[in-house]
Amino acid sequence: MIIKKFTGKTEKDAVETAKKELGDGVVVMNVRDVKAKGFFSFLKPHLTEVTVALEEESERYTAAVSAINSVVASSESKEKEAQAARKASEEPQENVRKESSAIEEKLDSLQSLLEQQLQKPEEDKENKESAQKEETEIDRFMKLLHDTMLNNEVDEKYAKEIIDEIAQINKPNMPFDYALANIYQKMILKFGMPSCITPASKGIKMVFFIGPTGVGKTTTIAKIASIFRVDQKKKVALLTADTYRIAAAEQLRTYANILEVPFRIIYTVEEIEKTLEDFRDYDYILVDTAGHSHQNSTQKESMNKFIHSVDGKIEKEVYLVLSATTKYRDLISIADAYKEMTDFKLIFTKLDETTTLGNLLNLRLYTDAPLSYVTCGQNVPDDIEEFNPQKTVKKLLGGKN
Repeated sequence: MIIKKFTGKTEKDAVETAKKELGDGVVVMNVRDVKAKGFFSFLKPHLTEVTVALEEESERYTAAVSAINSVVASSESKEKEAQAARKASEEPQENVRKESSAIEEKLDSLQSLLEQQLQKPEEDKENKESAQKEETEIDRFMKLLHDTMLNNEVDEKYAKEIIDEIAQINKPNMPFDYALANIYQKMILKFGMPSCITPASKGIKMVFFIGPTGVGKTTTIAKIASIFRVDQKKKVALLTADTYRIAAAEQLRTYANILEVPFRIIYTVEEIEKTLEDFRDYDYILVDTAGHSHQNSTQKESMNKFIHSVDGKIEKEVYLVLSATTKYRDLISIADAYKEMTDFKLIFTKLDETTTLGNLLNLRLYTDAPLSYVTCGQNVPDDIEEFNPQKTVKKLLGGKN
């Protein structure tokens, strides 16, 4: 397979350049903006870089799998190859950004797993046709991907759904690269791009952070506040409605003092209304809420009043903060409880405390709520970033960091 990068003023220009050099059968794997290089680069417009792939003619795939590093099976004719490439290229490209490391690096450890699986002694197939052998091999490849997702704690329902969708467009003698590219792209599309905090169209925006105890809401708020205050030079105020834990309020007060932003503890809905008046010239008000049990109906009702007290007055966003270490069954229960109150976006914390990320995909598909941020440590503000679907899918398919 040929993998090459091209640049142009727009994505269309870059793709046209790629087609002129490599032909119409190229598959666009990644699109990203790049800065111009050289002297006075800051005066030059940004360029668009596309990474394209083109399947080359190769020898028929054999049981030995000597060419596993390219993950290429037997090739069809050039006409079939071009048709397969065009079909793959019909998938929406706008969500596949930043990097295509999972494809370009062939998913690192997944290659060795695949090689080991395909080098195992096979059952006697002397009476079967060559096409049947190829079909069995691609089936085994898809089963390996399925098992890899399960090992990363992707729910069986969603793993099977993804494999079945890809199986419908795969052909018995389709090269592994196309199957891998299809499943990689399909999972990225299921995740979608991150949906993070954005400024209000007019005036101030209030952002509520909800979630169970112990997931790191207060630290996450401090990280986001630091980014807005220090990096973006925004005017930020911090509030806490967590009147159950003095330590949580004092922790947020400490962060507020360090960032030199106002801080208040609110006890009633009326105090929120006064806060809106006092901070009407600010960009963001970030609100920490009590991290109570999602099964406590009294506390849930109190939080519900706080969240909806600003409806129709200013723009708001709500973020459900969850730990990546929580069991999927418990995540479902938590999400169901908060869904009764309001729509929300997802923040996952403690990614550094788990080796499996299947729950990110599980809850994304279960709730249909977009992911926004992920955190991977206690350092403020460094250990937070926007959710990266490419990096996450690579890990779910067995790739290395």
